[in-house]
Amino acid sequence: MPITSELICQAAEQLKGFVGFNRKTGQYIVRFSEDAFGMDVADDAIFPACEFVWVSSAEETMSLSRERIQLLLAQNIDDRISISEPLRVYQRRVDIPEIVALRTVLSAS
Repeated sequence: MPITSELICQAAEQLKGFVGFNRKTGQYIVRFSEDAFGMDVADDAIFPACEFVWVSSAEETMSLSRERIQLLLAQNIDDRISISEPLRVYQRRVDIPEIVALRTVLSAS
């Protein structure tokens, strides 16, 4: 079965965990529970992993960032954060441009 951009986007949406930016080390870190970061990471720097890999590219569009996916892959915890084969294929296919999509963040209210 061929890997399509739709499958890649679905795989990105299934990423688990949270990503935060550690200002002391200047690196992004992954956590799996609400208290895993302690005091090193401000609450406004913590994003769900599925949102972390999307970067604003134009007025209403976002790009699926290979750089940010690579940050997650470098943690070597693929199973825990649910990195699947479509995202690995996307990372290997640098000959094609990053996926750009219209994205809307849904609010709880």
